[in-house]
Amino acid sequence: MFFDELDSIAKSRGGSGGDGGGAGDRVLNQILTEMDGMNAKKNVFIIGATNRPDQIDSALLRPGRLDQLIYIPLPDEASRLSILQATLRKSPIAPGVDLNFLAKNTAGFSGADLTEICQRAAKLAIRASIDADIRKERDRKDKAEAAGEDVSLMDEENDEDEVPAITVEHFEEAMQFARRSVSDADIRRYEMFSTTLQQSRSFGNNFKAQEGGATFQNEADDDE
Repeated sequence: MFFDELDSIAKSRGGSGGDGGGAGDRVLNQILTEMDGMNAKKNVFIIGATNRPDQIDSALLRPGRLDQLIYIPLPDEASRLSILQATLRKSPIAPGVDLNFLAKNTAGFSGADLTEICQRAAKLAIRASIDADIRKERDRKDKAEAAGEDVSLMDEENDEDEVPAITVEHFEEAMQFARRSVSDADIRRYEMFSTTLQQSRSFGNNFKAQEGGATFQNEADDDE
């Protein structure tokens, strides 16, 4: 079971006074109850995705529930190239377009940001093609009127599409409107949350194995 935007139904309890008498808290309580009822006999995996992990109720992150955190960072250069190639796999691209150069110069962009650039470039190419067709049809009418002929009887000339592919110019114009949806502050917050959660679930340096058992040692003992 996959829950996208998990924070919409799993926010920390106690702050839902304006949602119809705590309906959100009751939903989360029921989710926790159902998750506790799952055991090895029930082959069910629950996965949640969110970009606001700090709002998730701590009870949902306890062992036995959503107890494994997978932090997915922004795509690196190789990943950005793969995203561009996948997004444009069905789009005609002019030979002069260098996707490697585009991937190299879009550091910090998410997959959605790259998709927006590709879609905007495609729309610009379509708009240019339509404008070319309108201009071509206007020229045909002008020639027909000048020759005193019926425009419907004239043979269409230059039927080839003047804009058959997405060009470098289209990508350059699309990049003028490009924006990063994930700021550096957001990235630092995600990394800090990931580090804090991992530290809270591990013994770290405070666990020392000894003969005959194990000892938990806190920072106060170290100071002494």
